[in-house]
Parts: sequence; structure tokens; C-alpha cells
Amino acid sequence: MRIREWQDILEDVTERNVDPDDWRAVAGDRAGGVGEDMYLAHPRAGVFFLKTYAKNPFEVRGVGAKVARSLDDEIGSFMPKRDSGGRFAVQSPPEDEDHAETVSKRLQTVLETHSDAPTRPQDLFDDVMEAVESPAFGPMEYDQYDRPEELEELSEQFEEAEELLNAELDDLIETDEVDRGFM
Repeated sequence: MRIREWQDILEDVTERNVDPDDWRAVAGDRAGGVGEDMYLAHPRAGVFFLKTYAKNPFEVRGVGAKVARSLDDEIGSFMPKRDSGGRFAVQSPPEDEDHAETVSKRLQTVLETHSDAPTRPQDLFDDVMEAVESPAFGPMEYDQYDRPEELEELSEQFEEAEELLNAELDDLIETDEVDRGFM
């Protein structure tokens, strides 16, 4: 397992040549300290684990690693199903002005189509993500105030990665002096 910056891990996710809508995610508060934990998984691309924190309102820092080469049935049982309520997406910026214009036209067409037809929110989300060429999107189990049970289960499955990434993140937090409160 190679620990890297969280943005490098997300870059790996966006560069995978897999079905973008087969990704799944679980995220929530970090078990012990400042920040959040997130698992991103795809049946063919594997399982990625990120630990991040907000250094300030404009900068997120963190670490991550690929923790499994594929998504097996056991690990997959902790990931949300296709029709789960929450959603996530990883985006890449348009390549140039022409590409941005093409994407915006596709997006406009999707929104017009959905405004005329009764659709589920999940369907609108999926169509928008395809229109903007999101390389990774899908259902997400997320709790911004706590840790979903699935996150606890995944942390137990990847206990060694949990310990190593916690140590790396704690070093970043200490270096940035984010763990100090205001008085």
C-alpha cells in the first residue's frame, strides 16, 4: 500500500477507464480527531481510502491509498446500492473553451428534457453527470455529523490502512497547527 496525497488518489479515480456510474462511496467523520474519512469503490477499479481535513475554508489537505485491487462481495456489502438516496461525483474541468461549450449544451438539453418529463432525482443526477462527463459518480452513504455504520465496518476491514493513514494525517494536522483551538 502506497500512501499519497488525497488529490493524487482522486486523479487515479478520474483516470480509470471504467464505467463512471458504477462507483460507490461511504464517508463521514473521522473516528478520532479532525477531518473526514471516505471510501470510493468500483468493481473493476478497486477500493480507495481517503482521510482529509479542512486546513482553512479554502484549502483541504489529506492522504489516501488504494486498499484493494477489486471490490469483492464482502467489501461490496458495505457500499450503498445503486438506488440509495445520497449521491457523489468526482469532476474534471473542461479541457478548453470548445469542450466547455459542448458540455454546457449537453447539460442544457438534459435539463430541458427532465423539466418536461416526470423523473426521479437519481435519474436527473445520473443524466447530468453523463452530460458533464463525470469520470466517477454514484450512490453515497454519508453522515456529516457522525460515522455511518458502513464506515466503521470498512475501517475494521482495512485496519492496517486505517492506522497508517491516521498517522500520516495526524502529522499533517500537527504541522498545519489545525488541532489548536481559538480562545
